[in-house]
Amino acid sequence: MKKFKYQKISKTKKLRYIDNYYKKNLYIVFLPGFMSDVEGQKPQSLKRYAIKKKLGFLALEYFGHGKSSGEFTKGNISIWSKNTKLLIKKIIRKNDFIIIGSSMGAWIALNQFKYFKKQIKGFLGIGSAPEFLTRLMWNKFPKKIKEEVIKKGITNIESGQYKYPITYQLIKDGRKNRVLSKKINSRIKISMIHGQKDEVVPVSFSRKVLAIFTKAKKKLMIIKNGDHSLSDKKSLNKIIKELNRIVIDIV
Repeated sequence: MKKFKYQKISKTKKLRYIDNYYKKNLYIVFLPGFMSDVEGQKPQSLKRYAIKKKLGFLALEYFGHGKSSGEFTKGNISIWSKNTKLLIKKIIRKNDFIIIGSSMGAWIALNQFKYFKKQIKGFLGIGSAPEFLTRLMWNKFPKKIKEEVIKKGITNIESGQYKYPITYQLIKDGRKNRVLSKKINSRIKISMIHGQKDEVVPVSFSRKVLAIFTKAKKKLMIIKNGDHSLSDKKSLNKIIKELNRIVIDIV
């Protein structure tokens, strides 16, 4: 099942991805979260669904993530958004696709609308976390942590069960990638799925994403007792079911 591939992005750098290639079929693009890879339950389950439904599929590991090239601390939202744009152009080309963003992946997904607005036929967010670097990190950092980040250029943050190295360049780049104040007028189906017990990203972030879309058919689905990752079998089944609802409407 896990047939990994690599796409060169320079003489020395490459990105790892998984795909299910179809020349003219609808694609599903999965964008993982902060420090995530394509070996997890979500990308693997979504790939199985795509194969079963004879749909194209793409999930990638951004620069510095998983087995892709680069140091994680040198990456940022701009770089990871460019990685995504490049892979979509190389693998999906002119095909239509549904974009799925998990946590930070939803932020990266929103950045793709400026490049692929006509090709994106649906959007599914899972524990969506756009602008989390400012809204959930920097704005809530104590003065001591802020001073450390500015002085040393990096700090390590624990959030829930996760530990993150946060660099000052990442924070500053996040400010350049504001998406929640913009409007997108695509007439597509959009579903935001969020765990009721998400301790990392509040449900309000999924509502903020829905507010961006002025003409879409919108749905907010809150999974009772769901955590941030929503990688348990019950949650994954609900995600697949919701994706299928969007696919049926398009195909």
